Amino acid sequence: MLPAAHAAENLVFVSGAFRRSIPVEDLDHLARTGEARGLLRDALRLGRQDPKEVAKLLNQSVALPITLVSRLLNTRIGEAILERLARIFYPLKVPEAGIPAMRSAMVLGIDAGKGSLSALSFLEAYPNDNLEVNLPALMALMRKASSIADLARFFSESPLDGLRGETKAPESSSTAKP
Repeated sequence: MLPAAHAAENLVFVSGAFRRSIPVEDLDHLARTGEARGLLRDALRLGRQDPKEVAKLLNQSVALPITLVSRLLNTRIGEAILERLARIFYPLKVPEAGIPAMRSAMVLGIDAGKGSLSALSFLEAYPNDNLEVNLPALMALMRKASSIADLARFFSESPLDGLRGETKAPESSSTAKP
């Protein structure tokens, strides 16, 4: 596959004055070999993440119909989703270009992936050299997603089954009258 005319070359993690870049080339190497190198290796070690598991995540793809995704991303709902994502992921030093950059990367990434999108196909289709990742915004999203998942799990595993319309049959007792 020919490289995209524009593709993200670096993921730039930013939190206040803190800024660290991880070359997309290192992510690609990890995805292909399961071995991390450079700053990525150090970051995974500090985060106690298994490089092989991260490689699996990088290689995971989701089948998406390109026409449907393209149409959805151009609706009010799609714009709202892109707006939220663009608060976390956007071109370095050009945050106002986040929405069109996200839309472009998704559609072109699905096209390049022949109907599926992975983290790497997204990055390879991203129309800017540097993709900034706003760490505080990402952490807030992860906490929110975690709390929503915990809430859903609580209600799905709850002993309050009666509230969901499920009732247990009463246990028969040995003193029941005929």
